[in-house]
Amino acid sequence: MVREKFGFWSIVLLGINAIIGSGIFLLPNKAYALSGSYSLLVILFDAFLAISLALCFAELSGLFTRNGGPYIYAKAAFGNFIGFEVGFMKAAISIIAWAAMSNGFATALAAIYPEAGIPLVKNFIIVLLMGSLGLMNIFGVKLSKAVNNLVTVGKLLPLVLFIAAGLFCLQGNNLEFGTAAAATEDFSFGAAALLIFYAFTGFEAIAEAAEDMENPKKNLPRAIVMVMLVVSVFYFLIQTVSIGVLGAGLSETKTPIATAAAYIFGPVGLALVTAGTLVSIGGINMASSFLTPRVIVAIADDKMLPPVLSRYSRWGTPYVAIIFSTVVGILIALSGSFTTLAAISVVSRFAQYLPSCLAVLVLRRRHPEAPSSLQAPFGPLFPVVSIAVSIWLLLQADIDKIIFGLGGLAVGIPFYFLMKKQYLSKQGENEQDNDEGVPVESTAGR
Repeated sequence: MVREKFGFWSIVLLGINAIIGSGIFLLPNKAYALSGSYSLLVILFDAFLAISLALCFAELSGLFTRNGGPYIYAKAAFGNFIGFEVGFMKAAISIIAWAAMSNGFATALAAIYPEAGIPLVKNFIIVLLMGSLGLMNIFGVKLSKAVNNLVTVGKLLPLVLFIAAGLFCLQGNNLEFGTAAAATEDFSFGAAALLIFYAFTGFEAIAEAAEDMENPKKNLPRAIVMVMLVVSVFYFLIQTVSIGVLGAGLSETKTPIATAAAYIFGPVGLALVTAGTLVSIGGINMASSFLTPRVIVAIADDKMLPPVLSRYSRWGTPYVAIIFSTVVGILIALSGSFTTLAAISVVSRFAQYLPSCLAVLVLRRRHPEAPSSLQAPFGPLFPVVSIAVSIWLLLQADIDKIIFGLGGLAVGIPFYFLMKKQYLSKQGENEQDNDEGVPVESTAGR
């Protein structure tokens, strides 16, 4: 059976869907509370970091066609142990992020359906949402692709309308630097940067499903860069309109974009953006449900997780990994709040960003004869800047968030040695696979 795959524009829409979600709808108020109008500079700062990281991932994605993303990159550059640690963290991060998104959906729904804020009802909504998406993904890529494309367009239209109309309703004094929280002792650029960076995460996820993409070596690098440019422009304009319309009131609302839309359009605008918020957060849940099992499959294919996780259904989908990630994700979502899960998720992601940026430098030196279809410009500039800024941003987190966020690295160590024997057995069966890994076609696909 010929497997349905994502074409270039479907990859772009999947990437946008994997990024734009609860973050930009629920976090602008918190960023404003921490940094006032300087939150616009925070978004530009985070956009620069995200685009720098995206260029590194784009270069790496042009070297491989296997599922796994950061796991494959770290394994090729640094060997089995580091690869497994990154892959283990990536799988954990993906599940935690999906749990945060499902929690965020219930939080947003409570704005128009107050009963959704009741713990029992909220838990039911989370289970129903994640369970339904898991079931949908078992039935094939074709259905997932169609729903993803429709949902992504549906989430962008209200945002475009919000930005277009909002730019005519700005109050200039609201946008002056030094206003609101930025003028108080509570001003924290670093804390705001770490918080709002959560809204930019997810660009790396589309490389996890390389085997479900058409011509991934060509399409993935271009799609990653385009996605980040589009998202960065959207975020800056959304924050500009939110501040320009609400001013200091932005820090006092739990649904900033919906509140600003009500000011611009009245009740109709509130309903439109609230519906768009739910579509958007539902969409990123859909993208997470599709992408999360793929990194688990990549590790299981190498016998570094139980091989049963890489079993495929008659529809060509990794049904065991889908069921596993759905069940674990539901348990995590039921155990924490959106803000807490989001903070842990963003800290955890640096366990894949830093090794991937370093992998760019290592693989360039080790395999100059196999250049990527898209290479980050200016030599080592973007990888080095990405590493330095990522470390600085990571240090802005509270120590407890760092411990929870990176604790999975320690948890993964016994799992690695437990699975190592199976992995080395597979190594003997496949002479083309080795501890270092090489970015050539022989490492790709099944």
